Formats: sequence, C-alpha cells, structure tokens
Amino acid sequence: MIGALLGDMIGAPYEFDRGDKTKDFPLFAKNTQFTDDSVMTIAVAEALMDTIGGSDEEIRKAVIASMQKWGAKYPGAGYGGLFFGWLYDEDPQPYNSFGNGSAMRVSAAGWLADTIEGTKRLARLSAEVTHNHPEGIKGAEATAAAIYLARTGSSKEEIRRYITEKFGYDLSRTCDEIRPTYRHVESCQQTVPEAITAFLEGTDFEDVIRTAVSLGGDCDTLTCIAGSMAEAFYEVPKEMEEEGRKRLTEEMLEVLDRFLKMRSAVK
Repeated sequence: MIGALLGDMIGAPYEFDRGDKTKDFPLFAKNTQFTDDSVMTIAVAEALMDTIGGSDEEIRKAVIASMQKWGAKYPGAGYGGLFFGWLYDEDPQPYNSFGNGSAMRVSAAGWLADTIEGTKRLARLSAEVTHNHPEGIKGAEATAAAIYLARTGSSKEEIRRYITEKFGYDLSRTCDEIRPTYRHVESCQQTVPEAITAFLEGTDFEDVIRTAVSLGGDCDTLTCIAGSMAEAFYEVPKEMEEEGRKRLTEEMLEVLDRFLKMRSAVK
C-alpha cells in the first residue's frame, strides 16, 4: 500500500499535465502531499482488514462506512463531484461509474487474499459500492490481480499475459508511444492499461514512479496504480518510504502500519 500512497503523492504536483512529460523531476518537493487517492486507499484497507473472512454484504457495508468516515476527516482532499456527494449521502448507492477511482483505492485487496480469485472478489466488492459499471469493476480487479501476481512471484511477462487474456486490456503500446498524445482522463479504460504499462516498463520501484509521472494526464492516480504494482514486484527504497511517511497523518500511519503487519501473515 505504501507504493500506492507514494505514487499519489509524487504524481500529484504534475496532475493536469503540469509537468513536462519527463522522468527527470524532483521526487519530493514542498507541494508533495497526499490527495483523495491516498485517503481512499487507507479507507479501503481499513475496511478490508476489519472484515477478513466476512460475507460480501459485510465487506460492502464496511467499505462504505470507512470511505464515508475518512472522507469526512479529509473533505478537501480533491474528490470528484459525484463521489463527494456520495460521501455525504445518508443512503449511498452506486452510480454506475467507470472512473479510475475504483482502481486507485484497491491496492490492499492485492495483499489480503490467498488466491487470485479471492483477490478479485475483494477488488470487486471494494469497487461496486460506487463504481458498479463493468469497466469500473474490471479496473479494480485487474489492478489487484497484477499486485497479487507480482507479490507471489510471477514474471512481468506472465502478468502481462494474464491481464491481457483475462481483462482484454491492450498492453501492446510502449510508454514512448503513449506519452505524446496522452492527456488528462479519469476513466479506468484510459488509466489502468497505461499504469500497467508503466509498471511493466519500469526497471525498479523509482523508475516505475518516474515513468508513470512522465505520461502526464491524471498522473497522481495513474502513478498511484502503477506504484501499487511496483511495490509488490520490487522493494520500495527506504528513503522514499520515509519521505512518504512524513507526509501522512498519525491516524493514516496507524492504518498503514497495521496493514503492513497483517499482510506479512498472508501467504
């Protein structure tokens, strides 16, 4: 999960194509801070940890409650309009979204199940409380599946093949081919494949982060997704983790540390 949080923080200053589409940029600056991506990643992680072994309905209810609780704690984190309304609805219902929010908040699901089908179940449940459009669910499932495969020893080629065959994403383009025309877009269809490609091309954790940011567009979310996969495949550099932790609140760190302990027990 720290990979997702770092991706969000590092990508945020360059969102809306405010960067130069380059891999040469400072990783941490004064305006490097978490956004809604990190808040909801924490929220989903807390809910999934609280409901290990629970029924579908128990997990859905916990995810809704946790997201609304954390959203109220950090109301200015940068939520989209429909989701912001959902956060304060007394009877929150899914709204058929295929936005990339379902994929950016899902990273905990990639670690808390012991099978790939269990992983996809958690991803689906975390997504469908808001993003119940098939593409919204697919984006979450594909992201979590890639994390699961990466952490359980699959090669990048095996991950590419699984994602292509099971989810139908086109992963044939290189980042150099994507970068020139890629612009800010918030759908799973035009974020998740690009994030996966950045992960597949990156040579280590930091390089995945830099590659994802260099694509531009909604790069805090894109890099959040790519970073979640990179963490599962590579070690996160200690100095990067420490810089990220400095930018999280105490209550967020409590959830992160609980998650790190719990995931180490999952085989």
